[in-house]
This record gives sequence, structure tokens and C-alpha cells, in this order.
Amino acid sequence: MKNIYLAGGCFWGTEKVFKMLDGVTDTTVGYANGHTEDPTYQEVCTDKTGHRETVKVTYDPERISLQKILTAYFMVIDPTVRNRQGGDIGTQYQTGVYYDDPEDLPKIQKVFDAERQKHEMFFVELLPLSCFYTAEEYHQDYLEKNPTGYCHVTKAEFDRIRAFNKEKMTDQ
Repeated sequence: MKNIYLAGGCFWGTEKVFKMLDGVTDTTVGYANGHTEDPTYQEVCTDKTGHRETVKVTYDPERISLQKILTAYFMVIDPTVRNRQGGDIGTQYQTGVYYDDPEDLPKIQKVFDAERQKHEMFFVELLPLSCFYTAEEYHQDYLEKNPTGYCHVTKAEFDRIRAFNKEKMTDQ
């Protein structure tokens, strides 16, 4: 199994996106790459911790490629804004990809380069993972527990992910 850490705005919807992908074996929402230890949600929301709401995506590389995961990621974020996704505004909503295996960087960079060419402005962070703290239990699988809960990912985007999940994709 491998891990990739994806910050895509509010982690509730971002987590649901990756749970939909065949080959993703687990997701955990939490706080990544900030400068405080073991922050709470309330602390992260102050914009003073540097942490991003992030989903730890555990996947089986025999069943799904990192490229496919990242393609799905870019299908549901707006890479042209800083510290914001949808109606959510603040540093905790900054988009970013954080890796824990340096051997993944060339694959990630290839997807980033292709995405960057599509946009005049591009604000998605690409950094090694420096820390990840699991969020409070009530945030885990939030939209499964609260099916009508708030989500910045639209129904149309979830539908695109469902269709994309069925497509075969090979690393290029």
C-alpha cells in the first residue's frame, strides 16, 4: 500500500471523492504541513497553525495509479485560487499535494506540469509531507454520517468522478 496526502478545500467532500475510487483502500482526514503540534479543528480554523485540511489517501498501486488519483483530484479542485475552495476561505483550505515517498515526485510533477499549462494562475502546493495529524473522529467519514451535510464538491463533480472511476487509465 502507498499513501498520498491531498488538500482540496474542506476535507469532508475531498474524502468522499477518494472513497469513490476503486483501489483506494482507506482515507483519513486530518491536518498537514503546519507548524504546530497536534492541532484541533478550532486551532486550524484560526489561520495561525499553517495546517491544511488534508485527506490521507491509502491506495493499492496494483489497482489504481497515482496518476489516476491526481487526475481525479484536479477534477474537483479550483487550482486558480489561493486559500479557498468554493465558499470556504482560509489558509486551511489551501490546495496541495504532499508526498511521503520521494520516488513519487516525478509522477506527481508530470501531472502538475500538465495541469499548470491549463491555467494562467496556479496555486496548488507541491511539497514533501512534513507532518500529518488525524482530525477529530466526528470529521472522519463525515458525509457518510451526515449525507445532507455541507460539501463544496458539487453533485456534477461527484458524477464525473463516478464515471471516471470506470475508465481504464495507464500511467503515461
